[in-house]
Amino acid sequence: MMWIAVFIALGLLGGSALLHWGTRWGSVSGERARKMPGDEYLEGVRRARVVMTRAISISAHPERVWPWISQLGRGAGWYSVDWLDNGRKVSAWHIVSWIPQPRLGDATAIGYLRHVTTGRSLAWWLGGTRFLGSPARTVTCYSIGAEGQGTRLISRISADATGPTAHIALLAFRAIDSIMARRQLIGLRDRAEHREQGHASLGDPETGDRDQYQLYEIVYARGDRAGVAGKEDGAKWRQSAIRDGMLEEGE
Repeated sequence: MMWIAVFIALGLLGGSALLHWGTRWGSVSGERARKMPGDEYLEGVRRARVVMTRAISISAHPERVWPWISQLGRGAGWYSVDWLDNGRKVSAWHIVSWIPQPRLGDATAIGYLRHVTTGRSLAWWLGGTRFLGSPARTVTCYSIGAEGQGTRLISRISADATGPTAHIALLAFRAIDSIMARRQLIGLRDRAEHREQGHASLGDPETGDRDQYQLYEIVYARGDRAGVAGKEDGAKWRQSAIRDGMLEEGE
């Protein structure tokens, strides 16, 4: 029995260490402490909360990295584990010609776009969903800045939840996101650097199909769509953007 207890204790310690590493992967203390767009969306209410800050350096100028961030989840896929989060569709390895510039109110699986500073940062807001039985909210922010001749990309994903399963839900969210977000940052870096090195684009050339690179539906602020119609809650989060005053009804 003692060895079983030791084994369980070591497993818990190892899992805790991996979560600690995964939720701050690549970031330094100053980046984790800094204020980022969207932090204020979760302020003012006492709820169980988690904040995950990751970062990566990219050998490309910020103006060359921004287009990759601006099309992420907006028709180009998620650059992460495509067979898990993109229905086996291969995320784009080039800047997709038909994806419009990001606008407040764009809506997809991770909520609607609530903040955009072109060339620097954007933040997605999901103001009400359920995860493992708990009402939850999330903020997903990407911010870039110059780092020598390259770019420093910081990703912050924050979430809060209520109810008896809130802490369990946030623990599961941390574990899943620690895998997916790390892979996403590496995927974004690899795509940006691949292009900077002048290599030919990988993946499929454009066919014009609006679901070629992304499974989950994106509803752009102007009303047109990409991804597979009805997949996830893009239309629902668009209505949330309208209620919150980010879009006009009928826009």
